[in-house]
Amino acid sequence: MNTNISILGSTGSIGKQALEVVDKLGLNVTALTANSSVELLEKQARKYNPQLVALHDENSAKDLKIRLADTNIKVFSGMDGICKCASLDNTDMVLNSVVGMIGLKPTLCAIESKKDIALANKETLVAGGKLVMNAAKKAGVNILPVDSEHSAIFQSLQGCAKHEQIKKLILTASGGPFFGKTKEMLKNVTVADALNHPNWSMGAKITIDSASMMNKGLELIEASWLFDMKPDDIDILVHRQSIVHSLVEYADNSVIAQLGVPDMRIPIQYAITYPDRFESPVKELSLSEVATLTFEKPDYDTFECINACKKAIDLGGLYPACVNAANERANRLFRDGKIKFLDIGKAVSEALESAPVYGDYTLDDVDEMNKWAEEFVNKRFGC
Repeated sequence: MNTNISILGSTGSIGKQALEVVDKLGLNVTALTANSSVELLEKQARKYNPQLVALHDENSAKDLKIRLADTNIKVFSGMDGICKCASLDNTDMVLNSVVGMIGLKPTLCAIESKKDIALANKETLVAGGKLVMNAAKKAGVNILPVDSEHSAIFQSLQGCAKHEQIKKLILTASGGPFFGKTKEMLKNVTVADALNHPNWSMGAKITIDSASMMNKGLELIEASWLFDMKPDDIDILVHRQSIVHSLVEYADNSVIAQLGVPDMRIPIQYAITYPDRFESPVKELSLSEVATLTFEKPDYDTFECINACKKAIDLGGLYPACVNAANERANRLFRDGKIKFLDIGKAVSEALESAPVYGDYTLDDVDEMNKWAEEFVNKRFGC
């Protein structure tokens, strides 16, 4: 088990739950980072006494430095500060739970420093999958999935003797708050409507991604990189109960799944303790109480983000980075009340169709594509 852990994004939903797991397992926290949540990060720093903390926002970091002046905790700022926290010498594992593209560079820094990665940041593999997987292979480090779906697949693969025995991966989706709705019915939904997730408690950006089902498109791309599977061999099923977190179909047509109550502390803990299992703070699953498990195909016409993501990973190169960046910008514009919900899918699909072509790519190229996609969405909607 990894006993010294650095948590990137500790004030977010996944980060806070990760600290609950830390408490349960009695682990040592070496570093914590956040975007701009000064008060909460101060409380966390005083409780866990890490060596380093960092805030992406420089003004917030200056405030935090003053607040922690009576401690020995070093305070850093910006991307450089987050990367310092990701590559600290005495850290065994870096749990990356930041939201958005800013998670890519710290992941690469952690890998370069030979840290195992517990990955909850989808954008890391979506935008820079080839860079990350090649770097991890070269450094000989593990990338352990924290997303409930990818953790479920990872767990269901533990008895797999050979990769060629895998026939298909099946990602499950809750369907979000708009399952069964048509485009006509979604024309004027509000941000509050989209944030009303039926099963999971998540941050605003991820919850909106669930409502648009962009999250499932991103997860398809991520699964393709994590498990070395062709996109055509990855299916999606809507499973409203969020009990079956994903499945693996094998060559003999047997299917193995991972089940559990919808609580992120299970995949967080398994990533940290792999390959061992320990008592969990999560309640026991009672199938008799659940009673019914249902599975349906997604509505690909209404939720067009999934199609855009599948096309992007089929095309390869930086097309996945394009759809990811376009979605990040559109998601923010929707939350700010500047575009409508259905405009998110339009932004992602249209950016993909207009994106510049890249072959081989570097981290700088990923940044350039990110900027291009953001500008494209801004111009498209006059923002």
